[in-house]
Formats: sequence, structure tokens, C-alpha cells
Amino acid sequence: MQLKEQIILHVDANSFYASVECARHPELKDKPVAVSGNPEKRNGIILTKNDIAKKFGVATGEPIWQAKDKCPDLICIYPDMPLYEKYSKQMREIFKKYTFLIEGMGLDECWLDISASAHLFGGANKIAEEIRKEIKSKLNITVSVGISFCKLFAKLGSDLKKPDAQTEISRDNFKQIVYPLPINAIIGIGRRMTEHLNKMNIFTLGDLVNVPGYILKKKFNINIYELRKKLMGFDHDKIASIYDNEIPKSIGNGTTTLTDIFSEEEIETTITFLSNNISSRLRDKNVYANRIDVTIKDCHLKSKHASKVLPKPINSMKDIVKYSMLLVNEFWPYAEKIRAIRVSCSKLTSNESEQLNLFHITSNTKQNSLNTAIDEIRKKYGKKSIQPAVLMQPKIVRENFNMQDDNNNET
Repeated sequence: MQLKEQIILHVDANSFYASVECARHPELKDKPVAVSGNPEKRNGIILTKNDIAKKFGVATGEPIWQAKDKCPDLICIYPDMPLYEKYSKQMREIFKKYTFLIEGMGLDECWLDISASAHLFGGANKIAEEIRKEIKSKLNITVSVGISFCKLFAKLGSDLKKPDAQTEISRDNFKQIVYPLPINAIIGIGRRMTEHLNKMNIFTLGDLVNVPGYILKKKFNINIYELRKKLMGFDHDKIASIYDNEIPKSIGNGTTTLTDIFSEEEIETTITFLSNNISSRLRDKNVYANRIDVTIKDCHLKSKHASKVLPKPINSMKDIVKYSMLLVNEFWPYAEKIRAIRVSCSKLTSNESEQLNLFHITSNTKQNSLNTAIDEIRKKYGKKSIQPAVLMQPKIVRENFNMQDDNNNET
């Protein structure tokens, strides 16, 4: 029996952070704008830029000073992550009108499986057009939409025309559209892999398809072999339902400190800052961690890392700090100043799965009740409404630290 063809949309918000800032500040609409770090806070790079800045050659990831050499009038804005999260949630509310099969990729991108509902709304192109119009009308930002029979080509379609556009890559035309494109046009092939493939005279996606599969499997990892199959049209990856409570593989936070830190007290303060958010997200997903990883980068950008399998599953800030500091004291010599720290919890499970004795039951119940009360206060009054006392000290960490819920391998 032949399987029914999927109908997949990929919606990508154009220059998302910068577009949100221009929506918030209409007076910036016709000016070159970038969302960036702050040089004084040691993370002075361009995170995203609007189309006007792009025309001057401003590039994501370059230092602010370099971007301003290209565009002296560039307006740099420090990121407002809560605002971007709010816009992301509003976009997803619009998507829910058409399907409950929605899979996010960061704040600004989503796949939608509309296979079962496309006919109810006039077809895939009609839905894509309505989504673009509603987001533009309600949020004052634009999106590009890719339409295809699989996730890979839907994502590619949203990349091909920007801004405020839609592109369909169908079963009939995918070879004509996809195969002439450069090898790095799709997700999954980065700079280093492009260099390796170029040495084999593989420059386009069509070139990759023409290489026998057994050669790719022998020379590269299985991912490139599987990617070749998808480029041939054999992509049946499914999109998760918003009602699925899939357990991520890890949840972690990292930060570059505002100044170099050295003492155990400063390290513990930084780890408390990170653990405070990690514990909240663990409880929000109703999961417990069975392993902790800590990575420290010194002022010479050299990293040291250690991990520990825990004696019991945990999800409280107190426990994350406790085991993280045990790790730090085991592997960090306190001989170098520190520039960055990352804490990650993994081997996540959906319940504690631990044997508790009578004394543990009482303390554990009290801790869980306290955590629940804290979470409820934050939901009602905001994330900063209640904080550990140690974080009331002068800040040594950034507030826009990196967060990760990882459903694949952690990077």
C-alpha cells in the first residue's frame, strides 16, 4: 500500500531578533539595525541584523567594531530574550489554527505537518499565504515559508526566497530546484564537511547524490549517507505533536562572565545563576537528571570538562549546585582565571526512580513543596520575582546566557 504524501511547511521568521526590535521601535524601520552583544560585557558580536544592515555587508558573528567599519550608522541593540520568546509563542498560536503537529527549531523557525488539514483551508499554498499575512498584520514582522513533501526540502524552501515569501519544492520539481544548489545550502553540511566534499569534486547537492552510497558510508559518517537518501526524495521524518511530552536528552546553560573570575565563591555564584534556570526548566518538563557535566574555559580560551553520574536523580537548584561544585573541586586547579562556565544536566528521566528511606521522604517532600511554590510565584510574577540570595550580589554573569533543551546530541 502506498503511503500518503506528507505536506510539510517550514516557517522561518526573517531576521527575527532585529525584526522584533524594529516592530517595537517603528522609528528604526528604515535604519540599519543589529541585535548584538555589548563590548563592555565581552560578548560584542553581531547576533542578527536587518536587511538594510545586510546590504552594507554586516554579517552575523562578526565583532561589532568590524560591522561598524562597514556600516558606521549601524544601530546595535542588546538582546531582549523574554520579548523574543513572547513573539515566538504568539507565532505558534497562529500555527495551531492549522495543525497540532508543530516542531520548533529555535525561537524563529517551525515545521508544520498539515497533511491532514490542508484540504480544509484551501491547500498548502493558501495556508502559507494566510500565515504570512497574519504574522505580518499581528506582529509586524515577516516570515518566509517553504512547502514540500518532507522536512529537508521545506526548510530549504524557506531559505530560497526572503523576506516575506513562499517557495514550493514538490515531488515533480525538487531535482530541478535542489540539485544545482551548492553543497552547503542545506542543514547538516557545515564548513568543514564542505571542504572535505569539495576535495572529492562534490560542489553541488546533485554531485552528492551522484556519489555511490557505499563510498559515502565508508569515507564519512552515517549522517552524510542518510542525507544523500533524503536528497533523493526518501525523507519520511515525522513532526512531533505539541501534545507529545518528549524528554530532551539534556538541559544546560552556559555564560561568559562579565569579568574574569577566580575564587571558589565566584565560581559557585556563577553556577548558582546557571543552576537556578536549569532546575526550573527540569521541573517544567517534569524530568530529573542522572548526570551532570561542567565545562570551564579559562582566560586563554582553553577548556576543561568533567562529568559525573549522580547517586540519585535530581532537579533542584540546590542539588545541581552541590554536585557541580563537587565536580569543579575535583578537576579545576584554581590556577587560572575563568572566562566562561557551562553546566549541563543529562540522562533525563520522567520520575525520580529512587529508593527513599523514612528520613529522606520528609526532607524530599519539603524540598519538592518549596520548589513547586517557587515555580508558581515565578509563573505569576515573573522569573526574577524570587531569586537565590547569592544572586543579589554584584553581578558577574550575563542575563542572556545560552540555554539548551537537546533532543539530539549536545553541541
